[in-house]
Amino acid sequence: MNTTPASEPIRGATELPAVRENIELHTDDGFTLVGELSLPESGHIAATLVTLHPLPTAGGFMDSHIIRKAAARLPALADIAVLRFNFRGVTSPRGTSEGSFGEGELEAHDLAAAMDFVRERGLPNVWLLGWSFGTEVTLKYGLQHPITGAILLSPPLHRATADDVAAWAATERRLVAVIPELDDYLRPEEAAQRFASVPELEFVAVEGGKHLWVGETQTYRVLSEVVARLNPGVLPLPRTWPPEATPAL
Repeated sequence: MNTTPASEPIRGATELPAVRENIELHTDDGFTLVGELSLPESGHIAATLVTLHPLPTAGGFMDSHIIRKAAARLPALADIAVLRFNFRGVTSPRGTSEGSFGEGELEAHDLAAAMDFVRERGLPNVWLLGWSFGTEVTLKYGLQHPITGAILLSPPLHRATADDVAAWAATERRLVAVIPELDDYLRPEEAAQRFASVPELEFVAVEGGKHLWVGETQTYRVLSEVVARLNPGVLPLPRTWPPEATPAL
């Protein structure tokens, strides 16, 4: 008798198998942040994704949907470890991180705490994924840490200066900007000008994309762009779970 479970479409609320651990991060200015580490069940980690969520004062937190879905899917689909956490002063179902909103300055300590944790756990091939406000923290402070690269999702470039951007030029760290065609803050034409100081930039303009990346089509595109940098050999990402077998030629 065939006991193989039927494949089902991966949807917004789908949570695929992973080893998940509630964690705490400790900042060098004395605060405890709450978060979660999601690891591939296989034990093989091709890369590590440290996620930095959107603006806390506009409802951003570790469960902002792209970040939640990255943690829910990528360990199983792409052998990627995903670390997500609440910036200081932010509350989610996981709990509340101590401290209060730091205007994109004090959050430098939060990123440093996450990177300390990654180092202590020995997690490999570390990338940052910043979304909106998270891109500001990434651009301003990411180069202070041993990362392979950074992915900027819907960067508004409100807090990050031209000097912050230019500092990424001629480094060994890869920089990827994923710009929605219909972004509320920074659209592809302007973004190309403002990132011109980094000729090595991998620039991705997403037709029809919006700042919040709502809907499964946009989610799939974003996660595919992430995996294309961290573990491209597993692309295309399955759209069902368990993945449907590819017919033999």
